Amino acid sequence: MRVGTLVDLAAKYGVRLPDALTDGDPLHLPATERGWFRFQRLYDAARKCVRSEDDMRRIVDEAAADDAAEGSGRLEIQVDPTSYAPFTGGITPAVEIVMDAARRASADHGIEVAVIVAASRMKHPLDARALARLAAHHAGDGVGDVVGFGLSNDERRGNTSAFARAFDIARRAGLAAVPHGGELLGPDHIAVVLRDLEPDRLGHGVRAAESDVLLEKIVERGVVLEVCPASNVSLGVYHDAREVPLRRLVDAGARIALGADDPLLFGSRLLAQYETARDVHGFSDAELAGLARSSIRASRASSSTKERLLSGVDSWLAAPDPGVGAGQGRFGSNRDEPVTVV
Repeated sequence: MRVGTLVDLAAKYGVRLPDALTDGDPLHLPATERGWFRFQRLYDAARKCVRSEDDMRRIVDEAAADDAAEGSGRLEIQVDPTSYAPFTGGITPAVEIVMDAARRASADHGIEVAVIVAASRMKHPLDARALARLAAHHAGDGVGDVVGFGLSNDERRGNTSAFARAFDIARRAGLAAVPHGGELLGPDHIAVVLRDLEPDRLGHGVRAAESDVLLEKIVERGVVLEVCPASNVSLGVYHDAREVPLRRLVDAGARIALGADDPLLFGSRLLAQYETARDVHGFSDAELAGLARSSIRASRASSSTKERLLSGVDSWLAAPDPGVGAGQGRFGSNRDEPVTVV
């Protein structure tokens, strides 16, 4: 959600917002339960300002518009429909509203938008099964379709293994398994996620860098790590962006899809994660293009869409950079053209 949209909705409903949601500064919280509690409280405060179908549609439309403006060609937006069921008439219409909004936003902004349905670790695994069945019912590979099933919230809560049945339901429907894991907890928990949820993509997964054996297993299985440097720093997992083990993961052969996670709370959108890779971790243009390609291939986009987006990355990499003088390399330059990312 845009900060301006949050302010508008809060005024509309007479909600007083915490300053941390509107001051424009990224969060810096300790990686403790108290830090997560503050993050969750802010997240819930923003979510409580979404109280109608029109609000939901506005957020999906603006998310697509903002990603398209940065050069993205594909957005797979994750939603827990239980949050919006009270004012839409249930979880089914909540998902269908997001799907319809995704199709309209795709047409309006020239970006493909698909949907991931997510369950919460804070709720009973039976609730997750219900959401998995709903996701399976709407599974498809077109614009606006449900393409994946996730598991979010504080990974220190709940029993990860208890959600295996929900992921089995989703997997049989052809959905990508995209749970969170490996940010707040380390290799031992990632191993449980790999064993019981069998992820195609793992939300975060950065703590895999702490175990050579686990990282090798992730590489062998081809599990994609959705690395979100801004989130890792804001939630106190690492002190600053230099400590995020992006280079370590890439050098080990892990497939990476950079993500911004939650721009409203972390004050950083997707393009900024690529800037972090370049400016903080020393990635060259060719390496940035490699990250973009990895992200595109990890998506559930059609073959034709992937070919188009990959061609865009190639064109970006091959284009001359007017900001670089004779004898200079392109690394570290301020490119005017955004890299095509998802």
